[in-house]
Amino acid sequence: MALDSTEARFPKITEQGLDDLRKRIGVPITDTLEPWNYEATRDAIRHYAHGIGDDNPLWTNPDYAAKTSFGSIVALPSFLFSTSRIVSGYCGGLSGVHAMWAGADWTWLKPVLRNDVITTTAHLKDLIEHQTRFAGRAFQQIYHTEFFNQHGDKVAECDSWVFRTDRDEARERGTKYTEARGRVEPYTDEQIAEFYKLYAQEEIRGATPRYWEDVTEGEALPRMMKGPMTVTGFIAYAQGWGGLYIRANKLAANMVMKHPGLGIPNRFNVPDCPERVHWDEAFALEVGAPGAYDYGPERCSWLTHHVTNWMGDAGFLQKSKCQIRRHNPEGDAIFIDGVVTRKWVENGKHLVEIQQKAITARDELSASGASIVELPSRGA
Repeated sequence: MALDSTEARFPKITEQGLDDLRKRIGVPITDTLEPWNYEATRDAIRHYAHGIGDDNPLWTNPDYAAKTSFGSIVALPSFLFSTSRIVSGYCGGLSGVHAMWAGADWTWLKPVLRNDVITTTAHLKDLIEHQTRFAGRAFQQIYHTEFFNQHGDKVAECDSWVFRTDRDEARERGTKYTEARGRVEPYTDEQIAEFYKLYAQEEIRGATPRYWEDVTEGEALPRMMKGPMTVTGFIAYAQGWGGLYIRANKLAANMVMKHPGLGIPNRFNVPDCPERVHWDEAFALEVGAPGAYDYGPERCSWLTHHVTNWMGDAGFLQKSKCQIRRHNPEGDAIFIDGVVTRKWVENGKHLVEIQQKAITARDELSASGASIVELPSRGA
């Protein structure tokens, strides 16, 4: 049954809610859902890597990894998404108001090795008002998370953010995606063959060093393919990453009783999680999205995958900033391109900067990113 356009189904952003949320800025977060992974085990790393379609043997093959300078399987940089619900989009305040994960600004300090135990600290960093085409008034809710290994060494830190939007407002406006709905048409066999050709050509630099001296400004990275999007693919990512609110039976009931705003009735009037926008087409349309769509941290992980393939085992990804620009609904195909925009030496480290864009098959900007990579030097 169609919704009455005048009927408000979901809680609204209120001034009282915003005031309460601002009081949390800078306060350490101590009460949150436990992470999907506490430890970077062989299986946990492999599941995350396979969840984004990354088969780099440095993450997945113990025999290969043992012969590298690490002597062990290494966790891919984006694996840390699975060790914190906060960095992945879990947010407090504004009960029942929609949250869309929209970006992250990562800094990695040292690699995470097999069986490292990860602990985190986090706090709300800022709350910024925006006027958006998608949902009118929206609030960017920024969190800061730090990651430590079992030795107390800080291995990474990240600012990540979600946008809080009124679901009813987004559904009624429908402006940003009106023209996009229904535009993901079935692909021809020839198009699928071209997609698979890109997958077949994907290069993992691996054990062959990419030396800083051999890189030139303006150099393009090989194009990377992701998709076409399927709900199966979204589930594959959730298997490695863990999701935010995916719980069953008693654990699902306990979560809803503790956080009633999470329980949005489904067609059977059963409280179900808002995360189902990623597999429930009807619910995704209710909140103003163009259909069931991919995860934000998933797309961020695709961009870092693009870079780690290029840099090789001897490179180290220092920084990566990703900004999500639109949803990728089921059926979308994504092409990731990158270019070296700068190279320099700083404190003895040989660095390059890479700008990235993820473009849909309809030539729409899906995400943008910027990374800084440390490469080995022939002189060193």
